[in-house]
Amino acid sequence: MRLQQSLMSDGERNLFAAYFKAFRERMGPRLPALIPQVYLHYDPTVVKLLRGRLPLPRQRMDFLMLLPQRQRVVIEVDGKQHFSKDGQPSLDIYADMVSADRELRLAGYEIFRFGANETTRRDHVARLTAFFEQLFRANGIDPG
Repeated sequence: MRLQQSLMSDGERNLFAAYFKAFRERMGPRLPALIPQVYLHYDPTVVKLLRGRLPLPRQRMDFLMLLPQRQRVVIEVDGKQHFSKDGQPSLDIYADMVSADRELRLAGYEIFRFGANETTRRDHVARLTAFFEQLFRANGIDPG
């Protein structure tokens, strides 16, 4: 309940609910952790990597998934704040986002982004379930 309260949008709530609805029983204790609202400056690996450099401009991630072999996956649900300012498209905001994505990749994170509309459509549960199944299989995990 507490984790659900930390979610900031319908899209995030839908992604979180779809994940556990589809996989909690199927995978049981093998289910990879999906942690919402993670601040990456607390990750010792990132702290080491960024020592002496500016911190990542986008340190709060919507979700962090922890996979076997220390694989870390960031999942973002992007609303208009990721590409616009005051209701207008902004190349600067978009450039900052993709720059931060590159920094995260170089720090060892894999990043997947969803448009908020993807996570609020009628078929969002099926779409999200298919994504997670593909992600698991690509990382050698049997989704059950």
